[in-house]
Amino acid sequence: MAAIAENAGGELMQDSVSQTLAIEMLDGIWQAGDSLTLEDMQSRFGISRTVAREVAKTLESLSAVWVRRRVGLVARPFSEWQALNRQVIEWRLHSTQREQQLYSLTELRLAVEPAAAASAARLAPIDVKAKFPVYTAQMRQAAETSEEGEDGLSRFHELDVEFHSLILRESGNELFAALAGTIATVLRGRVELGKYPMKPKPAALDAHDAVADAIAKGEPERARTAMLDIVDEVARALKFF
Repeated sequence: MAAIAENAGGELMQDSVSQTLAIEMLDGIWQAGDSLTLEDMQSRFGISRTVAREVAKTLESLSAVWVRRRVGLVARPFSEWQALNRQVIEWRLHSTQREQQLYSLTELRLAVEPAAAASAARLAPIDVKAKFPVYTAQMRQAAETSEEGEDGLSRFHELDVEFHSLILRESGNELFAALAGTIATVLRGRVELGKYPMKPKPAALDAHDAVADAIAKGEPERARTAMLDIVDEVARALKFF
């Protein structure tokens, strides 16, 4: 790999090297138990010792490596990583483990999002509930203009992220709310990896409308069922279940 220029900025270099090493661990190139010294890292990537130390701190903070004195970075098995961390999810989505990551996250969505939708229908303030039909109307409009160019489709995806994130945040469950960023990462990741149709399907739009209407009217079980339809459609599209 070509050396990363120092003048690209320390933070940029740190992120790039961290991602490269993380993906190599995920892909089995750098295997659990194998070590890498700071000097090796400096030589390979053309970075300063300061940046190498920051890379080590980043990977250690996510339980991807142990840092041992006079040994350097020791790769840890993925089972010990912080699997729900958004950075770890992004790395895994760009590794050879992307299909397994999408599968795991889809199972998580199936478990969490229908319950979150039901809770939002029960507990969200009236003014917040009123936002959901507005979101889905805007999503439908963006979907209809997606045929005219990428701007419409990009707008649809951002609205989709906001819609699902708002449901989690307004569920009244702090653990569901904490997953908003994780779900946003997988929604964006599905698009980046080409796992989303170029034009949203009418059935998906209808299901989002049904969730929004149920939340707005305070009907928890209908919201739960409609959200289950959305995530089920994702699972079928990805051919997981």
